[in-house]
Amino acid sequence: MNEMILEIQNLCKSFGVTKANQNIQLNLRAGEVHSLAGENGSGKSTLISQIVGIQKPDFGCMLLEGKSYTPDSPLDAHAARIGFVVQELGLIDDFDGSMNMFLGNFEQFRKFGIIDTRKMRKAAMKELAKWNFGEVPMRKKAANLSIEKRKIIEITKALSVDPKVLILDETTQSLSHDTKQRLYEIIEEKKKQGCAILMITHDLDEMCSISDRITVLRDGRSVITLEKEEIGVNKVRNLMVGREVEADYYRTDSECLYKEDEIVLQVQNISNQSYKNVSFDLHKGEILGFCGLSDAGIHEIGKAIFALEPPKTGRVVLTGNGAVIRKPLDATKNKMAYVPKDRDSEALMLDASIRDNIFMPSVQELQKIGGYISPAECTALAKEARERLSIRCIGVKQAVSSLSGGNKQKVNLGRWLIKDIDVLILDCPTRGVDVGVKAYIYQLMREMKEKGMSMILISDELTEVLGMSDRIIIMREGKVVGSLRRDEDFTQQKVVEGMI
Repeated sequence: MNEMILEIQNLCKSFGVTKANQNIQLNLRAGEVHSLAGENGSGKSTLISQIVGIQKPDFGCMLLEGKSYTPDSPLDAHAARIGFVVQELGLIDDFDGSMNMFLGNFEQFRKFGIIDTRKMRKAAMKELAKWNFGEVPMRKKAANLSIEKRKIIEITKALSVDPKVLILDETTQSLSHDTKQRLYEIIEEKKKQGCAILMITHDLDEMCSISDRITVLRDGRSVITLEKEEIGVNKVRNLMVGREVEADYYRTDSECLYKEDEIVLQVQNISNQSYKNVSFDLHKGEILGFCGLSDAGIHEIGKAIFALEPPKTGRVVLTGNGAVIRKPLDATKNKMAYVPKDRDSEALMLDASIRDNIFMPSVQELQKIGGYISPAECTALAKEARERLSIRCIGVKQAVSSLSGGNKQKVNLGRWLIKDIDVLILDCPTRGVDVGVKAYIYQLMREMKEKGMSMILISDELTEVLGMSDRIIIMREGKVVGSLRRDEDFTQQKVVEGMI
């Protein structure tokens, strides 16, 4: 289909002296997946925010089916049948799933001035069932839902407007393998119906496999649009950064490179409502990967090891000194660290400065007699992390909320890496970061491994787990169902067979 659905002409948007978008040119055709590629800070999410009415452009125009389109709010976008899932979590924490799904559209459930919540919840469940995403507890507040369940609600809400244009901004990286596959099926269904899909993803393999066209943004400008036959991972990667980038940034070896005779951590028969009788050993210098479908319990395992959500039975033991990890303080005292999947709500203080975020895990080490902490030492520590991890910022007193996703993740990692750490738990460490930051994080992991650090890598991206792990533990329905070694049959097919 070649019918033009959305046209963007010379769109400009500035924030003070920062020119986020400069004369952006973009058009979406009916029945296509059109992806936006670019590094963090290239202007992708700013462009999306203008299309959905969150921001107003400074200059330029948008045409929807040939007519002027000037949304004043996301409600206007929905009314125009533009469905969208934004990069940052787009739900209100204190509202339950059904209220979030119909936010701005409560009138259909109002009678005599009172909202019929039972009717609204029933309608939400019906809408959810239509897309076959599995169960989501609609009575729960959004704050108590997993990041994947929240994203499913956002996707369902976007689909509920019967969209002419469907916008997915960093959506798939929050989803497990099976949910991601279901979303791909829905994308194909919507394409056949003539919907135009505008997609942002930092997974270049994913982008290149499902896109009909790709527009590359760099420094706020649209630099080129590639047609289907021109698309290739290396080509897109190089266009994004404006230079040649090494094609392979995962590990290139095919060996289990760790000390097999030196176990640093033992997980002994831990169980909870999300996992049953999970046991494994972590060796010195090992990267131990975990993968599984949405109900596998892999993300809960990470929280259990660090005692954020302790198991009901079983225990986590550090073999060096016999310490049992019963609470997070036990973990940090024994040189353990945890980088969660949802950095914005579970790790970082977004309204606080880079400095305050970085020194918080090091409070015990910084405290003097009487609990005094030197502001100068906190600043020095933050500057050290900034320099070591190349955090792009005005200064360490800048608010974390103003940083790009990649630089937020560098803060999240940096606050632990400036400490003396033996065990690092990484849950989806490259979620929402661009190809350059991904490569940097993988390089950091290789360096830490060479120094003898042990890592647990939990990820929904199979290429990431396969690319970086010495061993992989496969989970299904809360149970360990298999494991693979890097020096054996280490393939995506084998992992998927175990997962399903």
